[in-house]
Amino acid sequence: QVQLVESGGGLVQAGGSLRLSCAASGRIFSTFIMGWFRQAPGKERELVARIRENDGDTWYGGPVKGRFTISRDNALDMVYLEMNNLKPEDTAVYYCAAARPGFAYSAWGQGTQVTVSS
Repeated sequence: QVQLVESGGGLVQAGGSLRLSCAASGRIFSTFIMGWFRQAPGKERELVARIRENDGDTWYGGPVKGRFTISRDNALDMVYLEMNNLKPEDTAVYYCAAARPGFAYSAWGQGTQVTVSS
């Protein structure tokens, strides 16, 4: 199994930026699809962005498209989420997750809080 640890959350004003990082260890990182999820109070956890293991293809959820960028560095076993033009509705706990191709996300980090003030 792969172990994941997020960092980079914090408090930021609306319109600001944050960069989340996720460090992976354990199994071969480059074989996993990586995703960033978020969960706001009283809401279900939602997939924000994901990046494939082989060609680096990316997908973004509608609310963040054009503002967030997911990237990975397979040499460093890291995945990142660059968040720009943050809005109060982006406030949530953000989780890094890993999935083997064709399977559900099965490894999760502990989460990092992002709070955007208006």
